[in-house]
Amino acid sequence: MQRTLSIIKPDGVKKNIIGEIISRFEKNGLRIAAIKKVFLSKEDAKRFYIVHKERPFYDSLTDFMSEGPIIVMVLEGEDAIIKNRDIMGATNPANALPGTIRRDFAQDVERNIVHGSDSPETAKTEIAFFFSELEIL
Repeated sequence: MQRTLSIIKPDGVKKNIIGEIISRFEKNGLRIAAIKKVFLSKEDAKRFYIVHKERPFYDSLTDFMSEGPIIVMVLEGEDAIIKNRDIMGATNPANALPGTIRRDFAQDVERNIVHGSDSPETAKTEIAFFFSELEIL
């Protein structure tokens, strides 16, 4: 059993497709172990995306992630990280496969509806950013 963090970004919340996205995870064998709706401040977004601090998109990404509420989830299941990333699709929706979340709903490479951890180490850090162990069932 593996855990990963999944975020429905402000654009996904605004489009009111939360249920559709969650349904795709559940239909593909992932279980929600924790879920909540939060609003990241610009400073919170900067802390969460600190790994991208030197990238040219850091400021616009953190602006975007703090412009509205997000849904954060801990997903669990067999190979949850890879499964989640397959369901999401490529970061750039133009390169995502048909039927993936990003291909079906994303506007562009930055406003791409969802985020998912890319490794077990990242998942552990990202989950701890949003959830205490008491919140994960």
